[in-house]
Amino acid sequence: MAEKLQTPNTNPRQPRRPPEIPIASVNLDERGKVLHSLLPEVLVGFEFEILLAVDEVIVSIKPQDLPSICRIVKEDASLNLGYLRCISVVDYVEHLEVVYHLFSLKKRHKLVIKVQLPTESPHLPSIVSIWRGANWFEREGHDLFGVVFDGHPNLVPLVLYEGFKGHPGLKSFPFHDYKEW
Repeated sequence: MAEKLQTPNTNPRQPRRPPEIPIASVNLDERGKVLHSLLPEVLVGFEFEILLAVDEVIVSIKPQDLPSICRIVKEDASLNLGYLRCISVVDYVEHLEVVYHLFSLKKRHKLVIKVQLPTESPHLPSIVSIWRGANWFEREGHDLFGVVFDGHPNLVPLVLYEGFKGHPGLKSFPFHDYKEW
């Protein structure tokens, strides 16, 4: 005897349940609040702006302070931000912004460090000596946006071929001249 298969409710007289949509938490958790309160104590002597966003603490700093602040947030026991998740570059036309996403595996909090650079000559100290994983991120930022990471051990192209002219990540890059093969 064959079993009867269960079919979904297709009876138009019985109302369907609306689908349940999971809602993500957008409040800064306790770890973020603790990190927010610790940063002014740990980064004493540096000029910075601090913001709270969703589940991350965002700090805007001066370019020359980047290596010192990165070393502090990595090595300070109260912060312990030892994992560099990502480095990205954003072109805002009037300036570039290099964004460092950090995470503490022990404390479970997130920090974002932002550095603004001029578009005409974007130079920033390299942090490869602090996080070896910064190597490819910095090479990509150099390839696509033209950011020069001073002190980087090897800024050879990572994404583009050797001899490529320009920086295609910039909004000013002329894509209209590009022809498909």
